[in-house]
Amino acid sequence: MVETNWNSFLLPYSQAIAELKIKLRSIRAEFIENGEHSPIEYVTGRVKSVDSIKEKMKRRYISADLLEQDMQDIAGLRIQCQFVEDIYQIVDILHDRTDLAVVEERDYVTNSKPSGYRSYHIVLQYPVQQASGVKNILVEIQIRTLAMNFWSTIEHSLNYKYQGDFPEDINSRLKRAAEASFMLDEEMSKIREEIQDAQKYFTHSKSSDFQSLKGSQQHEGVDSKQS
Repeated sequence: MVETNWNSFLLPYSQAIAELKIKLRSIRAEFIENGEHSPIEYVTGRVKSVDSIKEKMKRRYISADLLEQDMQDIAGLRIQCQFVEDIYQIVDILHDRTDLAVVEERDYVTNSKPSGYRSYHIVLQYPVQQASGVKNILVEIQIRTLAMNFWSTIEHSLNYKYQGDFPEDINSRLKRAAEASFMLDEEMSKIREEIQDAQKYFTHSKSSDFQSLKGSQQHEGVDSKQS
């Protein structure tokens, strides 16, 4: 069996992550530039480490020759948003794009996992332009609210400590926390328009204050030169 050249193998995955982060952040910038609420708040991404890939190959019985199609999260992106409604708007945006193709979706927002985990998972096929030609890369995107992400981060840390075998007390508390987190998202959705109006007002006020301060400093600079 030929040993995998991991640097060469992972290079197009790194390129896919870099390009998609730029494109998704540009979407956010476009909404903001147009004075609209952006469904995208934060975008982060990573390529799985070689050790993580090998561990998952062993755990899921994935052969090396099927690695590219059977392991969908070698390249992973996470999009965080403010409201549950933003999640589905982002999904629609991804479906409408012509520079990628949606190949699989799993809605854990509407249908949460037994643990309480909520997120929307979407697997894309993304074409990476290489010197040798086009290579289609699978990329998994997880879309979730800020509250969902907080819960998931804590659960992920605890999972490392307990290796998935949580004590019953911790498990019960995590489930209650997940329910409370989703209740927060639901309450925020009910006053979403009020929140968005307040954010626009706050952003406009900050911009006006900055321009006033800038103008004042320039005026003071002219006065000091004249004196």
